[in-house]
Amino acid sequence: MPANDDLRHFRVKDRLVPIRFPLVMGILNATPDSFHAASRVNVDGALRQAESMLEAGAGLLDIGGASSRPGADEVPVDEELRRVLPVVEAVHVRFPEAWLSVDTWRAPVAKAAVEAGAGLVNDIGAGLLDPAMLPMVARLGVPYVAMHMQGTPATMQQDPRYDDVVTEVVHFLSGRLRAAHDAGIADVLLDPGFGFGKTTAHNYALLRALPRLKLLGAPLLVGLSRKRMINQVLGTDPSEALNGTTALNTLALEHGADVLRLHDVREAVEAVKLVAAFRN
Repeated sequence: MPANDDLRHFRVKDRLVPIRFPLVMGILNATPDSFHAASRVNVDGALRQAESMLEAGAGLLDIGGASSRPGADEVPVDEELRRVLPVVEAVHVRFPEAWLSVDTWRAPVAKAAVEAGAGLVNDIGAGLLDPAMLPMVARLGVPYVAMHMQGTPATMQQDPRYDDVVTEVVHFLSGRLRAAHDAGIADVLLDPGFGFGKTTAHNYALLRALPRLKLLGAPLLVGLSRKRMINQVLGTDPSEALNGTTALNTLALEHGADVLRLHDVREAVEAVKLVAAFRN
């Protein structure tokens, strides 16, 4: 039995799909400037990586064409579409049963990607960077991830400050969950946004507080993969942070995470299995 062992049914376009949590989401970066160089792919590379991730047990593949690393410049919408659509289309044709996600804060990119085969929208802006996003996702009829971020990717790590990071993130995500439901989105996941406008101390406070976030009643997605909160503690760089990522993913599972978003699928699937064995 998986850790958490939570079976839900999500509306994905015109189907009701059974989803068993916890779920591993593999990252496919159709970008030239992702902070983790090994995750940058073209179409052929994306197909190879998608096959490898699916064989390793990924339940979801997240495809993005605009880096959200700290300090990243905004990518024009036409360029984001040029990067994302060929990858979504190619992966959908090769693996038609795979569940694909598009990582974007722009409604036009979400629309084009879903029409090309994506079945979930993962929005770092939680509908605030593009006011058309929530109504668009409701029309598309797919699940939606709303993430907390202080500032924008270009500014978020300049000087992040909170009076109480956990309370403020809980309040924010509660409001975005309500806004998404009010817009007509049936299925919403919440992401506390590790590394998005947070210090290392903020990130660990949020990791400890995942049980409090679970009280909002939505599945929790966490993205800890190879991030600064690992590298700053261990003195590593992203290429050396696999062990640290696995350790934090294990802690996240124990604290209630439902979806692990990451670069290294096999190791995460093993963590899910071991946590399940420990519990059962």
